[in-house]
Amino acid sequence: MSHAHDHGSEPAGHSHGHTHAPPKDFSAAFKIGIGLSLTIVVLQAVFGYVANSMALMADAGHNLSDVLSLVVAWGAANLARRPATERYTYGLRGSSIIAALFNAVFLLVVMGGISWEAIRRFYEPAVVEGRIVMAVAAAGIVISGFSAYLFASGRDRDLNLRGAFLHMLSDALVSVGVVVAGGLIALTGWHWLDPAVTLVIVAVIVYGTWGLLRESVGMALAGVPAGIDAGKVATYLSGLPGVSRIHDLHIWPMSTTEVALTCHLVMPGGHPGDGFTMDAAKALHDTFAIEHTTLQIELSEDADCALEQGHATPA
Repeated sequence: MSHAHDHGSEPAGHSHGHTHAPPKDFSAAFKIGIGLSLTIVVLQAVFGYVANSMALMADAGHNLSDVLSLVVAWGAANLARRPATERYTYGLRGSSIIAALFNAVFLLVVMGGISWEAIRRFYEPAVVEGRIVMAVAAAGIVISGFSAYLFASGRDRDLNLRGAFLHMLSDALVSVGVVVAGGLIALTGWHWLDPAVTLVIVAVIVYGTWGLLRESVGMALAGVPAGIDAGKVATYLSGLPGVSRIHDLHIWPMSTTEVALTCHLVMPGGHPGDGFTMDAAKALHDTFAIEHTTLQIELSEDADCALEQGHATPA
């Protein structure tokens, strides 16, 4: 068996394609984001109660869920940076996947509760102070928008950070909706707009969260990460010089930022040497962003192992 990994040390029998730095530390962004979110939660809860606004209270509940989500995401990010141990040989990188899944599910549960209260408001309408709603929601736009900016640079390469970014961005967008609702209520006196806008806000948040939920569930089930075409990976490996065919190909996420691959390459012409596996690992990293590659070389066409049974290899 020949391996190509991206770790710094080189145990006997392994060849290495490249090295990688630990995940970027976003601790400062998390601290600021949590502090700002707590501030807006207090403002929205207090003035939502004073103004009797369900939309503002919904936004406060949403922001409170964001505080918990940021705490969970921050904890997972810190765990992901811990080194591997004898028991956790990949470290605790997988905690970032659990955090992303938790955040998606938790936010959907919170939105369910807010929807129920908004629907009740249609049957038991309440007088809403539109101007207070507008002022507090406007402050929320600024605070949440800045918090989203703090996570913007990491959202494309880390699902955990994308979850934090989407939470903050959705807060800003929700606050825009609340400002509009407050203005219309102040102008028209249509207090039913408050629960109506609340339901629209909930629909927007659920729509934005669904993709995060789907992708985090896929990662938790060791599915091929979004953005990686398993068929193209199989085609690349099958086309390597000396490879007659491949089998037992697996691609799965180790964390929200790192991907692992194992595959058996049938090479009847003989073992190609460590340089071959090193070059393959580098190509897989550069082309498909796969960090950890393990390749097993098999010299006989009849060397299929028992592990191949029941496993699908992309065509």
